[in-house]
Amino acid sequence: MTLSANDPALKSWIPVPPNCDFPIQNLPYGVFRRRRGDAAIGVAIGEMVFDLSVAHRAGLFAGTAIAGENVFARDALNDFMAKGRSVWAEVRNRISALLREDHGELRDNGELRAQALLPQAEAEMMLPARIGNYTDFYSSKEHATNVGAMFRDPENALLPNWVHIPVGYHGRASSIIVSGVDIHRPKGQTKPDDAAAPVFGPSRLLDFELEVGFFTGPGNDLGTCISTAQAAEHIFGMVLVNDWSARDIQKWEYVPLGPFLGKSFATSISPWVVTLDALEPFRTSGPSQDPPVLPYLQFDGEWAYDLNLEVLLATETMPEPVRLTRTNFRHMYWNILQQLAHQTINGTNVQPGDLYASGTVSGAAEDSRGSMLELSWKGTKPIKLPNGQERKFLQDGDSVIMRGYCQGEGYRVGFGEVRARILQAID
Repeated sequence: MTLSANDPALKSWIPVPPNCDFPIQNLPYGVFRRRRGDAAIGVAIGEMVFDLSVAHRAGLFAGTAIAGENVFARDALNDFMAKGRSVWAEVRNRISALLREDHGELRDNGELRAQALLPQAEAEMMLPARIGNYTDFYSSKEHATNVGAMFRDPENALLPNWVHIPVGYHGRASSIIVSGVDIHRPKGQTKPDDAAAPVFGPSRLLDFELEVGFFTGPGNDLGTCISTAQAAEHIFGMVLVNDWSARDIQKWEYVPLGPFLGKSFATSISPWVVTLDALEPFRTSGPSQDPPVLPYLQFDGEWAYDLNLEVLLATETMPEPVRLTRTNFRHMYWNILQQLAHQTINGTNVQPGDLYASGTVSGAAEDSRGSMLELSWKGTKPIKLPNGQERKFLQDGDSVIMRGYCQGEGYRVGFGEVRARILQAID
């Protein structure tokens, strides 16, 4: 009997430590560079990277839809993303077969194994795709309610349109960076509440936003739409996203056109893209949507994900990270099918490698909020750290680490982490 690539009973001949994010049931894709060599595409398995470009040159994908073209000898996943869901599934099944404990084709070829496998610690991870377009949504009802209560009217925290459309805005793709790239504190205009005129300088209210993003594969023609029934065929996989925010810059600029300099300076993402096929066992029901959505946003099945998320903070005087929040992606009011359907309902054309972020993921409990803005309630409730320090917002030298995983039966499908340290503003 051939086991499914998601079967909990599957084991790999490559060691996978307990609670590792990358068992054989995951096999996320990423772009990496060896210490001496060109970029290539691989999958994470245990603590190793399986170099798919080497595997392709060795003929290990003969008989598959990609046999004639080494789409893994690339510095981005776009060409593979463009192949579509059936090809992705075929290739994932082939990779899974090669790595199974009872399969010797690669395991027993010592020379090829040495070429195709390297420790993740020796791989320089890169952005997984050439990101042409970036949309950031606002899909957590708890987050939107918290922000509305803080800045508007607690009795009418949600704007009238929020329960009818997946609110979003176009972000800046050029400043999306991979985990491990540090950021400089942004500068811009702010207007203190007691000031008569704006001032210019470094942001004083720098924040993180805990989000989950998805990459698209095959697109649609300009002027056509992608329905909720079709959307999953256009979604390659997911990453963790830290959409950094300068709250004081954003507060001054966002009326009437929304975020601009307060958001565009940096967005950090995790390097490994976890496919929808790997996440399939963890689909679950999301929140009830009331009032009923318009027909083009209606969908069949369960399209929330039981994805555990957490944010940790390390400081220059507290290098051991401390958890700030823990939440779950299943709380999101608007799901990925609805987000993509809404994005294209006006005829927008989607392209392989486009990135769509969920917006801040917050739960109902105070310790499940996905931003410093909410955790410190606009700075009125400072967060006390184990070393005696406090944080209302982020300081120079702070490192933010985000992690996420879905827990299976004896294994977990994880995302690794996205982390970055905050450097002082550039003069």
